[in-house]
Amino acid sequence: MRYSKFLAPSLRDNPADAEVVSHQLLLRAGFIRRVTSGVYDYLPMGLRVLRKIEAIIREEMNRTGAQELLMPMLQPAELWQQSGRWDKYGSELLRFKDRHAHESCLGPTHEEVICDLVKRELRSYKQLPMNLYQIQTKFRDEVRPRFGLMRGREFVMKDAYSFHADEDSLQEEYQTMFKTYQRIFTRLGLKFRPVEADTGSIGGSQSHEFHVLAESGEDLIAYCTHCDYAANVEKAVAKRDISVFDDAPSHHVDTPNITAVEDVATFLAIPEEQLIKTLLYHVVGGEYDGQVVAACLRGDDALQEIKLVRALAADEVMLASDTDLQAIHAVKGFVGPQDLTCKLLLDESLRDAKGMVVGANRVDQHITGFSVDCLDADFVDLREVRVNDGCCHCDEGHIEHARGIEVGQVFALGQQYTKPLDVLFQDANGKRAIATMGCYGIGVSRLIAAVIEQCHDEHGIVWPLALSPFQVTIITMGKSERVLENSKKLYQDLLNAGVEVLWDERKERPGVKFKDAELMGIPYHIVVGERGLDAGIVEIRRRAGEKHEIAITETVDSMLSMLEEKL
Repeated sequence: MRYSKFLAPSLRDNPADAEVVSHQLLLRAGFIRRVTSGVYDYLPMGLRVLRKIEAIIREEMNRTGAQELLMPMLQPAELWQQSGRWDKYGSELLRFKDRHAHESCLGPTHEEVICDLVKRELRSYKQLPMNLYQIQTKFRDEVRPRFGLMRGREFVMKDAYSFHADEDSLQEEYQTMFKTYQRIFTRLGLKFRPVEADTGSIGGSQSHEFHVLAESGEDLIAYCTHCDYAANVEKAVAKRDISVFDDAPSHHVDTPNITAVEDVATFLAIPEEQLIKTLLYHVVGGEYDGQVVAACLRGDDALQEIKLVRALAADEVMLASDTDLQAIHAVKGFVGPQDLTCKLLLDESLRDAKGMVVGANRVDQHITGFSVDCLDADFVDLREVRVNDGCCHCDEGHIEHARGIEVGQVFALGQQYTKPLDVLFQDANGKRAIATMGCYGIGVSRLIAAVIEQCHDEHGIVWPLALSPFQVTIITMGKSERVLENSKKLYQDLLNAGVEVLWDERKERPGVKFKDAELMGIPYHIVVGERGLDAGIVEIRRRAGEKHEIAITETVDSMLSMLEEKL
């Protein structure tokens, strides 16, 4: 491709609305352009990268025997109503009515549609297992799209769905997909980590996320320094050292205008872990829908709200209002777990706790010498794991944190969708049985951003060779006919040899050409100039690496050897 004919408009400065490196560089290098909030055009350069990621994913998925299909983005409301997600999925599901007043949505995922397809085609256990996948555009009406391709409303996703006759078969495919994802992200040249994960709005009994490690990641990962344990903090568990405090008679103490944990601890001259903080939430969905619940933790711990949601089997929780507090006899700023007329959950670290300090449910008062054995409560894991917590899976390691960009997730769904959507088959005994299901997603367009977050320097993108829009760029120095003719011949010879090459023959200053080549991240730069031609050589530069001179007659063979070494 000749640069002068190529749509790759570069920018010298970072756009004001681009917060992270990947968003800045994708805009500056001419890979994408914003259409509206969270929606982007993929310019030719960006599309070339997208297609290369898709090709690697297809190769690895096809290698497992999975079959590619394509489902519609438009989905009828009836399917979502049948699965129970029409009302539960939330505001990210873009719902609308067509001219016939028929309700539909733009698909954020395709569990309902694939189940509808399979139930009409599945007859016998002999057809199982089967794994069907697509690479397709999705839409989620994000409340706050940000970071360019990392959190958009419209995005490209690979989603696969497997169907099985039993749980053992599902687990086998789950492990196959887990290993397939490891191969995919390794081929993409990424530093990544699989972690245990909450199943979220998709549901199911088991899930792992795959995270690209990057400081710009929105997810926080907890991992062990010694063993392989790693989990999203939404699900992570760990051991904490628990101090035992002396049992003592309880009594009320005045704490005038002192409400914050750290302030109460300072005022009473006690460690923060000796306090019990009681957090009140209004529940949405599930058994406790519309009710207020109390969640209690040690004063130095933080509540992981997703754990609370799962413990309640709810859709979500929201901080309780002043009206909610009054209804359960709680006093704002001085809430304690005793005498509350609501469901009470205590973190596991509080089991058998005594000698504690709690709010007195009276203005300006706390209670000391409090023991939890007087409470009617359930003990569950509610705390967010902290750095230096002990690992639950080994005795040698401790917990550390890292930031990650989620680029893939696998789920063991069981019969969560196949049962309400009637995905049935005839088993080996001739009886009707419900199929078991798994699903497996990869954020294809998000991967473009994730790669850049790991692969860049102060000059621009540093693409892995497998993903670069072009393998080589020829930079023509000067305007003489000799330089242009030699550049053109080299360009044609490389094309004929199967090399993906961008020829920068623009009438621009050398500095501009070099900056654009570095900004776009093309791995190899071949420089053709008058002095080199006088000596019968060209210069080959590796992006963010060394440079050396090669005889013009050996350029194509040398370039092919370099590209082969990197594959």
